[in-house]
Amino acid sequence: MKLKIAIAALGLVGLAGLAHAQDPNLARNLAATCTNCHGTNGRSVGGMDSLAGEPKEKLLQKLNDFRSGDKPATIMHQIVAGYTDEQLALISAWFAEQK
Repeated sequence: MKLKIAIAALGLVGLAGLAHAQDPNLARNLAATCTNCHGTNGRSVGGMDSLAGEPKEKLLQKLNDFRSGDKPATIMHQIVAGYTDEQLALISAWFAEQK
């Protein structure tokens, strides 16, 4: 009986690890919220800056500037406030990878 309990416990620990595994599409999914203004995959067709292929550090700095209020915005300061630093880094890296 103790062996069964030990095996079950190990199985639950393994499943818990899978539950915490990061979604491989998380960065893409987070970046999808930018599509309405900045175009599909960050390729703007006019009006807004394209984000695709921009260096991660540059994008992250702009996002942080919106968050701090150093960069004026109509809506970006509100949007960026809804993301963690880690999420902003994922979004910036994803757009930087788009060519």
